[in-house]
Parts: sequence; structure tokens; C-alpha cells
Amino acid sequence: MIKLYILLLAGFAALIKGADLFVDGSSSLAGHLKVPKVIIGLTLVAMGTSAPELAVSVSAALKGANEIALSNVVGSNIFNLLCVLGVCSVIHPLPVHKEIINRDMPVSIVATLFLMMVTCLHALSGIKGLLTSVDMIVGNVGRITGIFLLVFFALYMSNLIMKAGHGEEDPGEYMTVPKSIIFAVIGVLLIIGGGQAVVISAKAIAKSYGLSETLIGLTIVAVGTSLPELVTSIVAARKGEVGVAVGNVVGSNIFNIMFILGISSTIHPITVNAASVFDMMILTGISCLVLAFSLTGKKINRLEGTAMILIYIMDMVFVALR
Repeated sequence: MIKLYILLLAGFAALIKGADLFVDGSSSLAGHLKVPKVIIGLTLVAMGTSAPELAVSVSAALKGANEIALSNVVGSNIFNLLCVLGVCSVIHPLPVHKEIINRDMPVSIVATLFLMMVTCLHALSGIKGLLTSVDMIVGNVGRITGIFLLVFFALYMSNLIMKAGHGEEDPGEYMTVPKSIIFAVIGVLLIIGGGQAVVISAKAIAKSYGLSETLIGLTIVAVGTSLPELVTSIVAARKGEVGVAVGNVVGSNIFNIMFILGISSTIHPITVNAASVFDMMILTGISCLVLAFSLTGKKINRLEGTAMILIYIMDMVFVALR
């Protein structure tokens, strides 16, 4: 068991360091190619901080650990909204840009609803199953659904890039091209290796304690893979760059739902149990709550942030008892 815990911690360390190196290397390389910084932030930073979720979910899908593949994404999105934004708004009230309220948050909510409604055709059976067995299979995220998610993601990103426009960047601000490539490649290798280590160890730990993969995915794995978002957003909030904190979280959540689950389910269909249906409902409700908080004065204040942290704690207690 000690070896499993060491492997789990080593996997998380590799994921976090890998994401950091990937963001630094790819952002620097994009700068040399004169890609506008706004596009780098909307794409590479969000993708880089979500790389651990991608590695874990794809590895889980390939290994048939379907519950981890789905619950990791759902759990990470819940953690991002409640904990990351909650902690950041306690540090510094978070103004929310109008475009994030009008475009990005609704896209995240619609994507979650689409995933829940299209993949869980027997959702009513799933809700009924909560009274009997949370492990009852009620549907799946099939390849067709995965392809749809990827198409939606491509359209969303195309819209962002077209609206962002084009600008000139100064290559002198960045690392050399060879160093940028080395950082990006090493980052990818660490992310892939870390993802494999986390899935293998988390699955073994869950089995040894008689715990479900859904519980492990929603808690330990979700929190571990969301550490890059947490660290990035807290650092941004402490520096007063609060727009980066909100944009990073919302962008990462959209990336998680559309791209990560799209890729994972296209590689291997992911089964959905009753517990996951309920968790997606919770995620949708939380997303609407955060949107409502954002609409009040166009910011998330310290009191609302504290409430979000408390809601996360209550949700984790509910998940554990369930």
C-alpha cells in the first residue's frame, strides 16, 4: 500500500510539473510564432492546466476504468467552480468579464446539460437507481457523442480565435525556440507518465479499501488533477490579475467537458452510472449558482466565495456518505 501512495503522489507531482513546463514551453513557442497573448491565454494556458485531467481520463478510458474517466472530469469541474473560484474570491473579490458571463459560462452549462441528456437516455431510471444502487448503469458516453463534443469544442475555439484578432508579439520576451520545444516535450512526457501512475494507483487503492472508482475519481483524483488550476488562479488573484483567474477556471471547465470527454469517449465508450448522473445534475446546479453570483454586481465577492467553499465541503461529505 505504501508503494501505491508513493506512486499516486509521484503521479500528481509529474502531472503538475508537466503542465507547468508545457504551458511555459508552448506559450514561448507561440510567442515566437507571433500568436497574440490573448489567444495563448484562452487556449494553451487553459489546455495546459487541464492536461492532467486529459492524461488521467484518457488513460482511464484505455484501461477500462470508466468511472474514473467521467468522475475525474465532473469532480474537477465542481472543484474548479467552488474551491478555486471560492478561494480566489476570498483572497480578492473577482470581477467577471461581460463576455465570460454572456458567452463562456452559458457554453459550459449547455455542454454539461448536453452530456447529461444525450448520454443518459435512461436518466429517470438512473434517478430511481439512486434509491437502490448508485452503481447502476444508466447510459454511456458513446463515440458519436464524443465526436459531437469535439466538433462543438472546435467551433467554440474558432469563435474565440476569430474574435480575439491578431497582434504582433516580441520574440525577445520568450525562451529560445530549442528550449521552448524541449520544455513542451518534457512537459507532455511527464503528463502522460503522471496520468498513467495516477490511474493505476488510484484504482488499486480504491479496490483495496472497497471504495468505488466514482468516489476516488470525484475526490482524490479530481482534486489532484485540479491543482494546476488552483495554483495558477491563486497566484493570479494574489497579483490582482483576477480576470486570468476566472477565465482560467471557466476555460478549463469547457475544455474538460468538450475536449477531454470527447477524446476519451471517442477512444473508448464510457459507461455512466446513476451516481454520475446525479453528479452532473449537481455540476449543472453549481454552474448556474456561480453564474448567478457573477451577475450580482458583475463580480464574486468574499461572502459568496466563502459560501462556495462551504458548499464544496458539504458536497464532498454527501459523496463520501453516498
